[in-house]
Amino acid sequence: MLRTGYEPPAHLGHSGCAPYTEYDGPVERVVVLALDGVYPFELGIPNRVFGSAEGRYEVLTCSVDGQSVRSSADFSITVEHGPEALRTADTVVIPPFALSYVGADLPEDVSAALDAIRPGARIVSICTGAFVLAAAGLLDGRRATTHWELAGLFRKLFPDVDLDPDVLFVDEDSMLTSAGAASGVDVCLHLVREDHGSELANRVARRCVVPPWRDGGQAQYIEHPVPEPSAAGTAATRQWALEHLGEPLTLTELAGHARMSLRTFARRFNDEVGMSPGRWLIQQRVVRARQLLESSDLPVDQIAGEVGFATGASLRQHLHAAIGVSPGAYRRTFRAGRPRVPAGE
Repeated sequence: MLRTGYEPPAHLGHSGCAPYTEYDGPVERVVVLALDGVYPFELGIPNRVFGSAEGRYEVLTCSVDGQSVRSSADFSITVEHGPEALRTADTVVIPPFALSYVGADLPEDVSAALDAIRPGARIVSICTGAFVLAAAGLLDGRRATTHWELAGLFRKLFPDVDLDPDVLFVDEDSMLTSAGAASGVDVCLHLVREDHGSELANRVARRCVVPPWRDGGQAQYIEHPVPEPSAAGTAATRQWALEHLGEPLTLTELAGHARMSLRTFARRFNDEVGMSPGRWLIQQRVVRARQLLESSDLPVDQIAGEVGFATGASLRQHLHAAIGVSPGAYRRTFRAGRPRVPAGE
């Protein structure tokens, strides 16, 4: 066995992050339904994200019959639970799988497994998992998403679903659908943030070494050529901007920091980030404002100044445009996380 000789310092947990205070509140159960042809990477996402949330969640994996399932790779996966686990779930996650049997109707065993999900449980799909929810009729009349390459097939099979293939994930009435692999991480982090606030979600993201927040409405896929390796990028300027959000940053200042012309900077920024510098700045200011609303008692006007909005009214306008609520309503709802009652209570 190869040994590196490395052991985490005693003051750190296994993730290498500072240890956390033991959580003694209600624990939510997340049950992951593995179907034949499941993609192994995405199957592990719920456990990796929710399992890093400092004891707030218990994650179980099940199959439709309690037996092992074939993966999309050259191995099978043994799971510990059958469909009865779905009856105890607060949140059910359906990872993607190879589209070998999906059509307008579901196999009987898959349909029976979905019927076991208790009313009121949240249901989350990643990528092709949306085909299962749609075939079960759970997405009829709802807005949903899936991988952009499968949009044509999805629309053909399920015309009653309001498909939006241009976003990372959709959260509509406890029914969440997400796009390709990485968006599975995004939607799971989104639920941690909804349940327990941005501070915990940010710590989870850090443990998983992923970006702490990508807006669900961000585009899935931007068809741009990869920049030449020798080309100067905008990453350093973005980091600098995050450190100076409270200042009235202009495009001229950003381009100057990057040592580019305005036109070149705007083009390269859009190539790398998928949006304009102005829109990105607003997005980052809203993210920072949400963090301050959750973690401090600062007045709204002061928070607006801290994050670079000229007035409290401007913050209210941009926050409402982003998530549909006022700063006061957001603080009341998300300061301690959105309350949910686990299935066992």
